[in-house]
Amino acid sequence: MVAIVSLLDAEHSDRMNNLIYGLEREFGLKEVQKTPYPHITWLTVNDGSLHNLQKTLGHAAGICCRFRINTTGLGIFPGDKPVLYIPVLRTANVNHFHNQLYKAVCLLSNEINPYYHPEVWMPHLSLALGDTTPEMVAEAMVYLNHKNYQWKVELDNLTLLTKNGDLFLKNGVFPLVEVETKDVTKLSTTK
Repeated sequence: MVAIVSLLDAEHSDRMNNLIYGLEREFGLKEVQKTPYPHITWLTVNDGSLHNLQKTLGHAAGICCRFRINTTGLGIFPGDKPVLYIPVLRTANVNHFHNQLYKAVCLLSNEINPYYHPEVWMPHLSLALGDTTPEMVAEAMVYLNHKNYQWKVELDNLTLLTKNGDLFLKNGVFPLVEVETKDVTKLSTTK
C-alpha cells in the first residue's frame, strides 16, 4: 500500500506526538506509531507505479499552493478495533484539493481505497488504531476530553508513505508552493 499524505508542521506534529505518546503511556496504544509522522491522509493506493505517483505528486505540488486545515474535537470510527482521531473540517479548499488529487491519481491507478472517494472521505488525524478495543477507546476519550482540538494547521507538502517492514516511511516529500495564485484545477491534467 502507498499512502498520499500531507505531514503536519513541527508545532502540530509535536502536539500529536504528545497525545499519541500519552495514549501509549496510559493505555499501551502504540500501533498508530507504525507511521511515525503525524499527517492527514488524502488517498491510499493498492497498486500503481511508485515512480509515476512520485512524478504526479511532484507536478501537483508545483502547481498547488499551501493551504490551511482546521480541526475540531475528537471522533471515533467504530468497529472491533475502533479508530480514535481528531476530525479535519471539510472546507471548500480541502474538498477541492482532495477532488483534484483524486482525479489525478485515478489516471494512474484503479485501486484507490474506497474510503478515500470524495463522496465518503472523512479527513482526520489518527490518534489510535489497530490495537484498540471499544472499552479502551472509551477510556481514552475520557483521558483526552480536557484538551482543545481546535487547531489551524498550514499544510506545505505532499508526501508518499510506503511500507518498509512494519513501518510506513517517507518515499518522497514534495513541497507545495507558497504563492496563492496558482490554479489547482491543473492538477487533473497530470499524467
